[in-house]
Amino acid sequence: MDKNVQILAQELHMQPQHVQNVIEMLDAGDTVPFIARYRKEKHATTDDQTLRALSERLTYLRNLDERREEVSSAITQQEKMTEEIAFQIENAKTLAELEDIYRPFRPKRRTRATIAKEKGLEPLANLIFQQETNEEIEALAAPYVNEEKSVRNAEEALAGASDIIAERISDDAAIRQRLKDGLRRLAFLKTEATQEDAGVYAMYADYKENIRTSQPHRILAINRGEKEGILKVSVEFDPERAIAEILNMRVLPGRKTTAFLESAVRDSYQRLLFPSLEREIRSELTDNASEQAIRMFGLNLKPLLMQPPLKNRVTLGFDPAYRTGCKLAVVDETGKVLETGVIYPTPPHKKIDEARQTLVSMIRRHNITAIAIGNGTASKESEIFVAETLKELSGVAYMVVSESGASVYSASKLGAEEFPEYDVSLRSAVSIARRLQDPLAELVKIDPKAIGVGQYQHDMPQARLDETLNGVVEDCVNAVGVNLNTASASLLARVSGLNAASAKAIVKYREENGAYLTRKAVMKAPRIGPKAFEQSAGFLRVPDSKNVLDNTGVHPESYGAAELVLKALGYTLKDVEAGNVSDLNSRLSLLTEEKASEMSGVGIPTLRDIVKELMKPGRDIRGELPETMLREDVMDIKDLKDGMTIRGTVRNVTDFGAFVDIGVHQDGLVHISEIADRFVKHPSEIVRVGDVVDVTVISVDVKKMRISLSMRKNRKK
Repeated sequence: MDKNVQILAQELHMQPQHVQNVIEMLDAGDTVPFIARYRKEKHATTDDQTLRALSERLTYLRNLDERREEVSSAITQQEKMTEEIAFQIENAKTLAELEDIYRPFRPKRRTRATIAKEKGLEPLANLIFQQETNEEIEALAAPYVNEEKSVRNAEEALAGASDIIAERISDDAAIRQRLKDGLRRLAFLKTEATQEDAGVYAMYADYKENIRTSQPHRILAINRGEKEGILKVSVEFDPERAIAEILNMRVLPGRKTTAFLESAVRDSYQRLLFPSLEREIRSELTDNASEQAIRMFGLNLKPLLMQPPLKNRVTLGFDPAYRTGCKLAVVDETGKVLETGVIYPTPPHKKIDEARQTLVSMIRRHNITAIAIGNGTASKESEIFVAETLKELSGVAYMVVSESGASVYSASKLGAEEFPEYDVSLRSAVSIARRLQDPLAELVKIDPKAIGVGQYQHDMPQARLDETLNGVVEDCVNAVGVNLNTASASLLARVSGLNAASAKAIVKYREENGAYLTRKAVMKAPRIGPKAFEQSAGFLRVPDSKNVLDNTGVHPESYGAAELVLKALGYTLKDVEAGNVSDLNSRLSLLTEEKASEMSGVGIPTLRDIVKELMKPGRDIRGELPETMLREDVMDIKDLKDGMTIRGTVRNVTDFGAFVDIGVHQDGLVHISEIADRFVKHPSEIVRVGDVVDVTVISVDVKKMRISLSMRKNRKK
């Protein structure tokens, strides 16, 4: 069996055959959402996150194998390959380990060691490093004195030999691995401020922590402080301990060469090894911290995208501002723009009466029941104004929504194409309204990293961040499904098997030829061939199709199986359409899943999915989640008192806690130690973005605008 299959099976706790099946499907061009949803029998219902991890890890392992071949070939061409090196290359588990093996053979720029080799001093270095001579070091060096090669005396010959040995020790893969292991366990990360006022980096002005316990968010903060020139960062490790380790590995005691080699080892460690290992360890810490941050982005983005849509409500988007006025946009239940406007309830204009009259008139004219207020500049004043206005009305509520990325979308080519008749600021108001109505459909138009659900997004490896976040968006879109006749090209492009070009082709065909009457009709659009249809069809919905299955998650390849299941249980598709299949599960229990599976020709996992879809055609899984929390009144941070219990919405989750919107404009922090009464390894074990939670106020610092909250039930006061 392929070695990579065995590695993946062990790491992901999967059966080797299931791993092999997934690899074959990925290689055949199948997407992760398609494999996760419609090929469950081939991987034992493994979830999409694990399948995506398998895909990413497979790419890494294949790149490792490719690099393994390159390294092996390069060393063989140099005629320096040995059985030991070949064994090391074959068993290298990481790219870093492989590069350490290749390090001595890699072409180098001109170094002190290469200059010494040019002077013919490598044989002397070899002789000394063998540690078998009984001659004095100076006597060994005498034959290598050569005026023509600028080796004027034995001292210079020995200095050159020392340089060669120092570089050899620095390139020794075993030594590097041993010291790196020691650094990971025992080294300290030390920071100090380069200026008197370290600002937001004050806690790192004189800071020292064991690398082993350094938290990812601290690593990223330290890196940013260093990049901004405010912090000086170093790695501290006992040099004598490291040197003793090298001597124990490579230098024999009591020999004529011992003292010379000890000196070469010290030079190697101080001049070459430690600076190189310090860079590697810092890079490793950064990579690990970045991966953790990227995981947190994904964890936060998914629930944000999957927030329940605010259906059947005419919504007002309220984009706050000071000097230029607050932009308003009314959208109907389908997201169509009905009216736009500008009011001036905030400084410096503060035309509150006029603004209130305009807002009330707009609310009554369009029967607005929900207002989405952007959380940017002037948001607090706007929220107070809206809350005061709503006291005159009934049946209208508001919510402060994140406007992260709204300005990016508004100024984008897509924003201009969608709303050419509106300026940038009004497009932003439309986006704010729509992201309350249907977060997923609106947020897919924005670059995922601009949505604002993490930290240090600009410090991340951008390709890796994009890959992860795009994967999250893809999974969310395909989990919900997409209306083929109303979806934008941005939304369709996230569907399994489709891309930007095919999505635009689908929309263009729809605009020119009218609505698609069936799923299969999408193949009439250019760029939609059999493979694209296979991968995308199950995630597309056609609510008005004559075949009710076109409005479910049942894949067209399983339509026949679905009808056989219905027939076996005494139903027809008309019963499904009429919603008269409430006891489908009880009839299935009587027949047994095994029998139904045999009769329909599909596996039990697929059978269960079919039955679930038949029970609720057209269902939106987001509707099964807690509803969005709307407000009708506003509080001020000064109204908060210690011990007060308030209901709020989780806005962001980090490694050290969760930020909760409690309606005072400034989010409060629930530190990880206050998340639960039990020990919590990470806040994501308890909360996620969008959760509505009850919190207790611990402390309030009005001057610094800091609010400390607790979710613990048994907290001692």
